[in-house]
Amino acid sequence: MSLQVKQSPASNKNGRNQRRRSPWLWIGTLVIVVVVIIGGAIIIGKNPQSQPAVSVGPVSGRTQGPTDAAFTIVEYGDFGCPTCKAWEAQKVMPQIEAKYPGKVRFVWRDLPIITSESPKAAEAGDCAADQGQFWPYHDLLYIKQPAITVSDLKNYAAQLGLDTAKFNTCLDSGQHAADVQADLQDGLSRGFRATPAFLINDRPLLGAPSVDMLSQMIEGKLQLP
Repeated sequence: MSLQVKQSPASNKNGRNQRRRSPWLWIGTLVIVVVVIIGGAIIIGKNPQSQPAVSVGPVSGRTQGPTDAAFTIVEYGDFGCPTCKAWEAQKVMPQIEAKYPGKVRFVWRDLPIITSESPKAAEAGDCAADQGQFWPYHDLLYIKQPAITVSDLKNYAAQLGLDTAKFNTCLDSGQHAADVQADLQDGLSRGFRATPAFLINDRPLLGAPSVDMLSQMIEGKLQLP
């Protein structure tokens, strides 16, 4: 003979209430999970470290290396910056280009914030770029720094054999003033307040990197043996 346990009315009522609440518990849990997921997505979307991809910019002729290079180094520099001059004197980029041929692209951006003459020197670099001579002019400006008055800038164009009439008109008219300001605002928007500053595959870096530092970053990115 089997025994049957008879539940009390109160016990039956509690059981029915639990069954009624179960769907709402599941729904409540689902809502919480969705809110957490959405909240996490919003936080990731607002990550201040994320930056848009770097474009070549409005002025051509200020890049070195293939456009499809796996590693891109963008320098935000100032022709009146003594630290930039010292970094250029170390010939870091020529060593990197020789060490990783065809794998590195170098891009120049103007961040003229060090001296009152820096903005005009940046314009002069762009005027030289119009004649396909940005890099020789860039190198000469750092050699001659701190002499970067407007008169100096014109003399350097003549030393390089540029079309001085075209160069002087470009510089005097402020033809590239807006381009320089665009670079400046781009750098400031990234939090750069000193030069040199860099984007290493869109990763910000303040200060002047050594050959060894860049080599470690490049080899880590490219997974070279």
